[in-house]
Amino acid sequence: MSREPINTPRAPAAIGPYSQAVRAGGVVYLSGQIPLDPATGELVQADISTEARRVFDNLTAVCEAAGGTLGDVARVGIYLTDLADFAAVNAVMANYFQLPYPARSTIQVSALPRGARVEIDAILVTG
Repeated sequence: MSREPINTPRAPAAIGPYSQAVRAGGVVYLSGQIPLDPATGELVQADISTEARRVFDNLTAVCEAAGGTLGDVARVGIYLTDLADFAAVNAVMANYFQLPYPARSTIQVSALPRGARVEIDAILVTG
């Protein structure tokens, strides 16, 4: 099976040796996004809700570059440096998804790239 990288200037460029997303068959695996502003490459530092919105906006841009939408997402992985932020991030997620919601895991981690407080990855099904 071939793999096709997906990239868009509407989301932050990868900060390491990886693609924003990779299509394998009818599935697109989206790399984790942190709240980076795609125009500046700088970390958005605000309340956790604003940061989460930036992350979901970045994921939306990658989904669209892959020919899909967040409505095509089958699974979301959320990584938080503080589970006390869970309710706020959950409320933001509810504004980006509709029933049927994707499967999801939420995990507290000790640290994220660039000192981010939230990172989210996803699996998009396009075929």
